[in-house]
Amino acid sequence: MSSKPFRILGLQQIAIGGPDKQRLRALWVDMLGLSVTGHFVSERENVDEDICAMGRGPHAVEVDLMQPVDPDKKPAVHTTPLNHVGLWVDDLPKAVQWMSANGVRFAPGGIRKGAAGHDICFIHPKGNDEFPVGGEGVLIELVQAPPDVVEALS
Repeated sequence: MSSKPFRILGLQQIAIGGPDKQRLRALWVDMLGLSVTGHFVSERENVDEDICAMGRGPHAVEVDLMQPVDPDKKPAVHTTPLNHVGLWVDDLPKAVQWMSANGVRFAPGGIRKGAAGHDICFIHPKGNDEFPVGGEGVLIELVQAPPDVVEALS
């Protein structure tokens, strides 16, 4: 493999799914003290989520508490309690280009704006014949780090 033209900087988020995000909030917000910093609803992605924060500034980790808009539709954000992990990356387009060229399978949708406003894309949980490298059962979100996070985590 050629030298990587990007760096993974750290953990950006974890996303936790359940049938009722109020039950998730009872632990994460009420008991553990995370603050709710936003809310995101997408019919297309079948998600109603509260965006929470653990820590502050560039070292903060986002914790997304997700429930499906419609529990009978896909994607079923509630069927895997630990839905996905997000990783900060310093150059998302270069990372996607390099990883694709080296056999990494990405989920449909390409690079796009995520719930918190950062550019994102997902590494598919499973490889296939064309792209044999996947998350081995884990959905992994790559998140473009803003300049202050790149500086703080470099």
